[in-house]
Amino acid sequence: MNTPLRFGLVGAGGIAQAYVQVLADLDEAEVVGVADTRKEAADAAAATLACKSYSDVEALASGNQLDGVILCTPPATHVALAEYFVRLGVPVLCEKPFAVTPGEARRLIAVADAASVTVTMAAKFRYVDDVHRARDIVESGMLGDPILFENTFASRVAMADRWNANPQVSGGGVLIDNGTHSVDIARFFLGRISEVHAVEGRREQGLEVEDTAQMFLRTEQDVLGTVDLSWSIDKSVDHFVRICCSEGVIEVGWRASRYRKAGATEWTVFGPGYDKVAAMRAEILNFARSLNGSEKLLITADDAIASVDVIAAAYRSITRRQWVTVASPPVRVLGSVSASTGAAADVA
Repeated sequence: MNTPLRFGLVGAGGIAQAYVQVLADLDEAEVVGVADTRKEAADAAAATLACKSYSDVEALASGNQLDGVILCTPPATHVALAEYFVRLGVPVLCEKPFAVTPGEARRLIAVADAASVTVTMAAKFRYVDDVHRARDIVESGMLGDPILFENTFASRVAMADRWNANPQVSGGGVLIDNGTHSVDIARFFLGRISEVHAVEGRREQGLEVEDTAQMFLRTEQDVLGTVDLSWSIDKSVDHFVRICCSEGVIEVGWRASRYRKAGATEWTVFGPGYDKVAAMRAEILNFARSLNGSEKLLITADDAIASVDVIAAAYRSITRRQWVTVASPPVRVLGSVSASTGAAADVA
């Protein structure tokens, strides 16, 4: 077995707790330090992981030989913190959203490319086993061609006292938060998203950011998608992905996943559904194994940029009340990242 990689954990808030749970029981990586501006939060996470705690990233970086960091801070801090570690030569697994604006995302990737340092986005639903099984089934053609994609992340969560409700910190509401997962899953199944139309629902919680939104997608292959996002309603659907194909339908569920061919009366169950801990474990292992050269990254830097582009286009769509073309894919050359139309268009 390889020597465990030495990771730093930056941020000790809500999502970091899930990482702590996974990393506490992982052989291929160990956390050697936790940094958070709230020292008591860093202390608590560090106590669980039996490592040191720090109140700033400079102390974490100077006090340890790091093989990588996992960045779990609020979105507005992602690019500056990731750039700091990349310039030190330390690879970064950055929680979603990768960046608040496309311009920031491209700048970070350019810095990483110039330094030849890995930086990628954490998006746990891409690591759900059933998501991969479902994509294999769709790509086998047994259900025909995909025509409609549906995704729902809608459950009631009180957000008023969270940083997510502060647009200067979060970059937006449920659209940039859970919507980033939606975009990544849709792209994983269907490829590039070319157009998006988003609408905002009533602000039930009185937040400064949207707490309910719908997003309509069109892919380059002319597959249509609908995404329902909310922190204020519970749709109580038993699946989070449904793809309607010309010869059947497939669902990736919370507790089971299944498909049904056209004309069949019974569903065929192919997986146990969503397991958050297993998905995050797979995510961390993929990052670690990409660093030691034993696996390729599942979510590339281009995937991260593309997710930011689609969300930025969705916010422009809300403002303009119309379909919006998503920025062209990034054109990556060593040491720089650019793109054609729309590359510099930031969140409105």
